[in-house]
Amino acid sequence: MRKRYQRGAMRGVFWLLAMASMAVALALMMGDNDATVTLFWFPYRFDASFNLILVLLLASFALLYLGLRGFATLREIPRRARRWRDRQIERAAVSGILDALAYQLAGRFVRAHTSAGEALRHLDELSEEPAGLNLGQMRLLAHLLAAESAQSLQNRGARDEHLGVALQSSLARHAPDAHEGALLRAIRWAIEDRNPSLARSRLQDVPQGAARRIQALRLRLRVARLDGSVAEALEVTRLLTKHRAFSPDAGKSLVRGLALDALRQARDFNQLQNVWHKLTESEKSMPELVLAGAQRAHELLALETDTGSEGQADGAQKVLGWIEPIWPQVANLDDESLRRLVKVIEPAMAHVEGPWLSRIEQALQDAPGNPYWQYLVGQACLQRRLWGKAALLLGQASHGLRDPGLLRRTWRSLARLAEERGDHAAVVSALQRAASID
Repeated sequence: MRKRYQRGAMRGVFWLLAMASMAVALALMMGDNDATVTLFWFPYRFDASFNLILVLLLASFALLYLGLRGFATLREIPRRARRWRDRQIERAAVSGILDALAYQLAGRFVRAHTSAGEALRHLDELSEEPAGLNLGQMRLLAHLLAAESAQSLQNRGARDEHLGVALQSSLARHAPDAHEGALLRAIRWAIEDRNPSLARSRLQDVPQGAARRIQALRLRLRVARLDGSVAEALEVTRLLTKHRAFSPDAGKSLVRGLALDALRQARDFNQLQNVWHKLTESEKSMPELVLAGAQRAHELLALETDTGSEGQADGAQKVLGWIEPIWPQVANLDDESLRRLVKVIEPAMAHVEGPWLSRIEQALQDAPGNPYWQYLVGQACLQRRLWGKAALLLGQASHGLRDPGLLRRTWRSLARLAEERGDHAAVVSALQRAASID
């Protein structure tokens, strides 16, 4: 402000000096000037001093200049009036958009819709696009606010009408960012309407750059979950977690839940293997996912009767391979996870090799009083016809197991061992105990 004042003062000084110089020059030229100007207009003759003629010329020039400026100003009045009117309309339109936004944030949706409509009416009244103002962007924002308020009022007809105008390509050229925002809003509303096909169609219209933003990825995740595309939802969730859109715990929980859904939705063992191979190494080390995948694998292998014993053995070996990453964590597993682990290892006991037997026996040595390891090692001994050791371990396990299914199989195995010994009374007693378990 100070510099501007200084520049104005300097300009005034220069003008004053210029005018003083001109006054001095005129005084020097006209002070002692005795020249005359003679005009001949037959048969007349006019004599006038040179100073008078000079003054008349200057006065004529000034009058002509003022007359031309006055005429130009007179012709400018209609345009200035139109510009003033457009400026008032422009201000009313901007005020209407701001009011609509304020009402929308305050939850006054009827007033927001009315203000947005008033803004659109004012924008239609403009005779030309104002300088420095993006009329297309204002029009798009007004339609978007009107659609947002209509959506809040559950007026889908008005919402679709305003949204259709906001998504027009003519407006998109003038306001690409606002157009992307309108597309994201349209996707969200399609999700709220439970219309995954429309939401996917809107997603395809989103530009590539905008599709990589976190907001677009969140909407893509919601569309995938709505559409039942668990694999796509899992991929998007990993990407969002990588970009820190979720907290580490929330991202891990979402990934775990989606991976569990993907494993449960597998319809055959090959499809289950494809799902498993697409999991990351960190996901393959989650006990919940490993146990769920192994359990689903045994269910699917039991249904595939055409695979034969070799196919069953190969599938069992693959399932045991899935379990290996979590084996170092068995000492830290809770009772429920350990019970599930025993249940998924037991079906593969007939196909386990030396390393796995060593692991199971080592687990029993580390926790000799654990009924689950007693049961598992006892079943392994039973399948390998080690009757004495199997009877001892299964008898110990029968006192500690609380799972009805495992306890029922324990008594049946004890009945089989008693039958091998020829003890019919023990066979009957063990079968009665198995039958009495709910």
